[in-house]
Amino acid sequence: MADEEHHFEHKADSGASKTFPQQAGTIRKNAFIVIKSRPCKVVEVSTSKTGKHGHAKCHFVGIDIFTGKKLEDIVPSSHNCDVPEVTRTDYTLLDITDEGFVSLLSDKGDTMDHIRLPNDTALANQLKEGYSAGKELMVTVMSAMGEEQIAAVKDVGPK
Repeated sequence: MADEEHHFEHKADSGASKTFPQQAGTIRKNAFIVIKSRPCKVVEVSTSKTGKHGHAKCHFVGIDIFTGKKLEDIVPSSHNCDVPEVTRTDYTLLDITDEGFVSLLSDKGDTMDHIRLPNDTALANQLKEGYSAGKELMVTVMSAMGEEQIAAVKDVGPK
């Protein structure tokens, strides 16, 4: 039994392992925080004073980094909040399919075909127009808690 090898695949469905705890009182504006199980960028923080019955409270207003929805949360300043691991990765645009998916090439030579055009119509139009004009485009993909979305487009020049 001791000489058997076990191989486990690490697959986090909920995205909960993609976060780390941070004390609420130390989170500032423009930081990231998880509100209602969604990764958000903090746009407003206000702290109330310690009251008759306990802790000072932090009131967070955040914008969901994928949907753009406004979310709010109130947390005691001494308690921990979940903070998402947010990464930004640059890719070269290879193709845009008729179904609205983009084909991207990483620096390592790997391709990604599962990302859709962004919900932001201005960004999606910039991608489509640049691609149809034959320009070489760099696409920044933001990922957090198991979700990925195109966050920015940069024109590198003609192909």
